[in-house]
Amino acid sequence: MRPLVDLHAVTVRAGGDTLLSDVTLQVQRGEALRLWGPNGGGKTTLLRLLAGQVAPVEGLRTYGLRGGVQHSAVQARQTLGVVGPDAEAFYLTRDWAQTVQDVLLSGFEGELLNLWDARPEALQRLEEVSVLTGLTSLLTRDFRTLSHGQRRRAILARALMAAPELLLLDEFTDGLSEGARAGLSEVLTNVHKAGVAIVLATHRPEEAPELSWRSVHVQGGRIVDEPATSAETSLAPTLPRPPGSAPLVQLDHAEVYRNGHLALGPLSWSWNTGQHWLVTGENGSGKSTLARLIAGEFHAALGGQVTRPFLTRDLLTERRRSVGLVSAELGMRQRREWTGRDLIGSAFAGTEGFSELLSPAQEAQVEALAAQLGVTGLLSRHTETLSQGQLRRLLLARAVVHGPRLLILDEGLDFLDASSRTAFLALLPDLAAKGTHVMVVAHRASDAPPGLTHHLHLDHGQAVYSRALQPARVASS
Repeated sequence: MRPLVDLHAVTVRAGGDTLLSDVTLQVQRGEALRLWGPNGGGKTTLLRLLAGQVAPVEGLRTYGLRGGVQHSAVQARQTLGVVGPDAEAFYLTRDWAQTVQDVLLSGFEGELLNLWDARPEALQRLEEVSVLTGLTSLLTRDFRTLSHGQRRRAILARALMAAPELLLLDEFTDGLSEGARAGLSEVLTNVHKAGVAIVLATHRPEEAPELSWRSVHVQGGRIVDEPATSAETSLAPTLPRPPGSAPLVQLDHAEVYRNGHLALGPLSWSWNTGQHWLVTGENGSGKSTLARLIAGEFHAALGGQVTRPFLTRDLLTERRRSVGLVSAELGMRQRREWTGRDLIGSAFAGTEGFSELLSPAQEAQVEALAAQLGVTGLLSRHTETLSQGQLRRLLLARAVVHGPRLLILDEGLDFLDASSRTAFLALLPDLAAKGTHVMVVAHRASDAPPGLTHHLHLDHGQAVYSRALQPARVASS
């Protein structure tokens, strides 16, 4: 039987860099294929190559979609898409409202936007897919108001609208709560049972649906003949507790509305000197909104108040110089023609992407930190050419290069392989000893380093509890 996609000795280059080299791979009908390998190994580029979003400069790519044979990627681009954070980012960064229904209907037509009145067959498919993915009650919602889990579900539904023979998933479970992961795994299992092939790139194979996966190792832009192995994990070093008890951030009946919907609050809470916080909750509970409120990206609605006593002047530039933030939304804003060096260096001036001329000492800091985190080779690369994992490593470097007073990791270790997570967590004790206070927003216990002192759990924008952590329980809470 002819494969859905047949790659023979394919090479892909972009911006002068070779991203894939001499790749030969077949994706068979109805199979489940898992791509694994280190950050920057080429997994995302391989997904985009399969989807027809990038073209080979050498070798041959042949599609066997809809029973035909095509060397052109036109039909592939209309029926295949990579489901992941980049697809969500397109709709989150538009300046106009698009309902979930609009997003799904655009997938039926193979377009990015829903430009036409829906045909009867499109509306029928919309009903089928919304029932399958549990989106019926959300069809009239503005896509930008959805929780992380709801957005991922909607992007999956959009990919299913064209009745594809192949689904392409990029770090599909990152950023999702355990409940959201379980719900989407059930959807994917049902889709696969219906005969749809699935290709999944992931650093967390334990979170993948229980399918009969064939594993392919992608490293250095090549397919490597090496069996899948369990990543070795080392215990993260414990964060020391900075001295003092003065307030750093205080919220007094704070509420935040996002696109007309109450996303957080009313919440009264304080972050004091000497405290490292763990923040948990389901997708849509308000965790990311709280992180952005503390960092000054959001403001409390009238009647609530946020104060930051640790700042001499509570201005946006001062907040950005004093707070290191890593989040999905921040990453979306960096897909520009900025280099990795621009991105990291912008932390010193409290800007994004572009930065003032760095001093020799600052340049040395950037170079040294890049070497520690293994991203020296990314300093000259444009951020729009990077994989999610590569971009996340640069964002982590940006968050700590200036020794911030507050470090907020909103699912900050998503998209990283095990060695990259270990390398970054190793930096935190020294930062904390010098006065950096850490907040970790996480769904996974493994992403919360030992030494966190307090735990805030949110549900529907309000605090369920806020309490001190027992030292013996910190690493597993």
